[in-house]
Amino acid sequence: MTKPLALTIGEPAGIGPDIAIAAWLRRRADGLPPFYLIGDVDFMRDRAKALGATVAFAQVTAEQAVATFADVLPVLPTGHPVTARPGHPDATSAPAAIAAIRQAVADVNAGRAAAVVTNPIAKSVLYRAGFTHPGHTEFLAELAARDGVTPMPVMMLWSPDLAVVPVTIHLALRDAITTLTSDLIVATCRIVAADLKRHFGLSDPRLAIAGLNPHAGEDGSLGSEDQTIVAPAIEVLRREGISVRGPLPADTMFHAAARRTYDCAIGMYHDQALIPIKTLAFDDGVNVTLGLPFIRTSPDHGTAFDIAGTGRANPSSLIAALRLAARMAGQAAA
Repeated sequence: MTKPLALTIGEPAGIGPDIAIAAWLRRRADGLPPFYLIGDVDFMRDRAKALGATVAFAQVTAEQAVATFADVLPVLPTGHPVTARPGHPDATSAPAAIAAIRQAVADVNAGRAAAVVTNPIAKSVLYRAGFTHPGHTEFLAELAARDGVTPMPVMMLWSPDLAVVPVTIHLALRDAITTLTSDLIVATCRIVAADLKRHFGLSDPRLAIAGLNPHAGEDGSLGSEDQTIVAPAIEVLRREGISVRGPLPADTMFHAAARRTYDCAIGMYHDQALIPIKTLAFDDGVNVTLGLPFIRTSPDHGTAFDIAGTGRANPSSLIAALRLAARMAGQAAA
């Protein structure tokens, strides 16, 4: 039986509500899988009116979402009313965003939803409300903890042309270098390989591992880290039967011919991995969290407060995130 996707409202003052509405309006043209939005139905009606969008809404349970999706945009309430205006977060923003994430995870864990799809949050807004996690990913990992064990989440940015994973993520460059270890590279690549098999149907995923330094260190003349940190990790992974190459010069890894030789590129730090994919797939890249016991995808962009409520937000990345979540869960489109 088809289960719906649980879509969070994200930051209500951002473009999350806008692109949710736009995606639902394209449900037939784009063959979207059924989803329900977790949020405030009255707020969503007001946002649709502000956008000039003709949308019917219904307050539903997760179990009712599939049956109603063709005719209405199903909304599951969290009990947190929202009063934020487009571009202007207020005191209702953080409770609504956090409650939606919690509900989405609870629905997937209970078998009511197939996957979690999250709209963008505004971390600064959450921090002011006492949120203690660096972002979505770490909060989801905490919600996934079992018996005191918190899984290690891995961020993958995916598009049909390129998939990338940064080993270190939101760190200053000097901190990324000091944080990088062979063990961290190995642990990250194990999760990537396992989830590419489990959710993407790849029997033998091919990983291309970038060097940290220019030209992968030029045999140590441009830094020793590729010899002392990256190469030993690659040897461990090879002994475990994981298909890996590297350390490779990052400046020659991302042209079209090179991309055909691997399934996922592993970068050592944030920009090394994310600049290529955001250049190639800025509008339709998808943020995927690997290593969790449930599927989570998200649009690869932020809240865009400056265009919230204007009708100018592009739903392409959310549509891609919904499609990929359904694909990973083995779900059919509506």
